[in-house]
Amino acid sequence: MSTPMTPPPPRPGGAGQAALKERREVPAAPPGVPQSPLEAASRRSRWGVALIIAVAMLWTLVPLVWMLLSSFKNRKDVTAATPQVAFAPTLQNYRNLFTGSNNLTPYIWHSVLAAGISALLAVGLGALAGYGLARTQMHGKRHLAFWIISTRMAPIAAVVVPLFLIFRGLGLIDSIPGLVLAYLTFNLPFAIWLMSAFFADVPPSLEESALVSGCTRWQAFRTVVLPLTKSGLVTTFVLCLVFAWNDYAFAVVFSGPNSQTLPIAASQLVTQTGIDWGQLTAIGTIVVVPMMLAGLAVRRWLVTGLTLGAVTGE
Repeated sequence: MSTPMTPPPPRPGGAGQAALKERREVPAAPPGVPQSPLEAASRRSRWGVALIIAVAMLWTLVPLVWMLLSSFKNRKDVTAATPQVAFAPTLQNYRNLFTGSNNLTPYIWHSVLAAGISALLAVGLGALAGYGLARTQMHGKRHLAFWIISTRMAPIAAVVVPLFLIFRGLGLIDSIPGLVLAYLTFNLPFAIWLMSAFFADVPPSLEESALVSGCTRWQAFRTVVLPLTKSGLVTTFVLCLVFAWNDYAFAVVFSGPNSQTLPIAASQLVTQTGIDWGQLTAIGTIVVVPMMLAGLAVRRWLVTGLTLGAVTGE
């Protein structure tokens, strides 16, 4: 007795596949009419996210734009009771910052040296220490990583006094090397923690292949691992640079006439006799704009680094 044979499944591109596709197609809803309650909820959520982003952008950009505009106003327009949107722009506030006793050039130079050198050292030392932390297998490694980043979270008041006594004994008060070391106290733990997470994402098999090919451990680190973590290096450098550039607490304690930075110069415009709002907004623009331009210049690397899971505290 013969058993009935089941027909073979339709071949891709055949008549059976076309009929199956026609049965699965759902007619589209008319334009402007939601297809389902789920689609309506999704649309509302998109509008909600867009509204939150718009509010956040206004909250962030409006003060910066107003500071930039105020830096080009004269004293009368800046201190007017009614905010002046239409005004005759002037560069007098910027001229006053670079002439006479208010010459801002030494402050800019000190900030560039202290912030730049400390960021470079933090990235270099943080890459070496982070690589060792990521590749070393030992008991309590997670606790060690947390202890490193916890030193970054220590209150400034608990760190300033011991550092001041150490720096005074070493003659580092009112010097650029002293500021660099002070900035390293909070930049280096952050760099180690961040870079260790980047190195943990690199498969160890790539280094093992380089070692089998005859590379030393240092050559494998330099030629294989570092190029793969370029976004992490750039992200760490930019963040450390911003932290050091904007620092005021350490600069006001450890700096002096020969090493004062831009935040110190800005604070000197606030006196008991009054506040020069025109020059204050101008120096605020000088402090903010370089970091914004640096972030925009490396935004591709910065976004890539922050979205690779590098800030999860591996």
